[in-house]
Amino acid sequence: MLVPSRERPIDPPRQHPASERDGLPPGTQVDSYRITRIIGKGGFSLIYLAADEESGDEVVIKEFLPKKLARRDAALRIIPAEPRYAERIYRGRTLFCREAKVLAGLRHPNIVQVLGFFLANDTAYMVMRYERGRNLGSYIIDRRGGLSTSFIAQVFLPILDALALIHSRSLLHLDVKPGNIHLRHGNDPLLLDFGAVHALDAGRTVGSQVITAGYAPAEQYQRGGHIGPWTDVYAVGASIRTCIEGRPPVPSVDRRSNDPLVPTTEQFRDRYPLPLLEAVDWSMAMDPTQRPQDAGELLRALRRFAGDLPSSRLLESRQVDTASEVRD
Repeated sequence: MLVPSRERPIDPPRQHPASERDGLPPGTQVDSYRITRIIGKGGFSLIYLAADEESGDEVVIKEFLPKKLARRDAALRIIPAEPRYAERIYRGRTLFCREAKVLAGLRHPNIVQVLGFFLANDTAYMVMRYERGRNLGSYIIDRRGGLSTSFIAQVFLPILDALALIHSRSLLHLDVKPGNIHLRHGNDPLLLDFGAVHALDAGRTVGSQVITAGYAPAEQYQRGGHIGPWTDVYAVGASIRTCIEGRPPVPSVDRRSNDPLVPTTEQFRDRYPLPLLEAVDWSMAMDPTQRPQDAGELLRALRRFAGDLPSSRLLESRQVDTASEVRD
């Protein structure tokens, strides 16, 4: 998991307005783990570095604590910021538990590994393996884009392979973006944050959706939009374009009429291989039916120009899952 370079100090527990959230203080014991420090904050969770009291290993713990809806009381329990938020918190905690269950069932070297899950302090916690490295989003900002073709292939072929496994399970990630890709040693990528994961239901999804401007295609903004694996494909194409351009693409809602987004095949053809640029533009087609229909299709297209790169791990990861299910 990512360790941000900028950490916010942790204050002692206090009563506070709903717009603020307190992390568990360092040294707090929760289940069999001792909190070291807070290392990240999301819209629905806080993320901690912690130590396993039994093994001594460092782990990452994700705590369900939705911004604006909940707060921590003096006893460290999570309570609604206002009584009317109780039902929304309950539904959110149910989705958080589903995320943990989904991740626990996905065995792939490029998907974050869940080690455990537990309830405490009137909320839910997910325990994940701690992985040193850096965030792709931050790396793009530092480099101002212009990342090499070999780097792009090194990162996104494994990410697409991981997504191919997800899609083969009739699941969607729905929040693929550079900020959710962690780079380990040797730029080995890890796909993070499955908080928006949805199961396919006749080509559509049920429930609320996370929207990240620039990476979410138009159908993700629409109530009852035609969501499917092609929705994740758009996000991958947009993420690759960000590696090239150094900034997120134009939001899809601004592309509906008089599309201002210049195709990469026109803008960057002097700097990148044409097959790569064609794959990016294909992935970011506004019409979902004109994109690769799942991660596997885009993966095959990118491999045509990638040359001597590692073979697919999808079959290998499926075999690991099958073996695990047999043992269980």
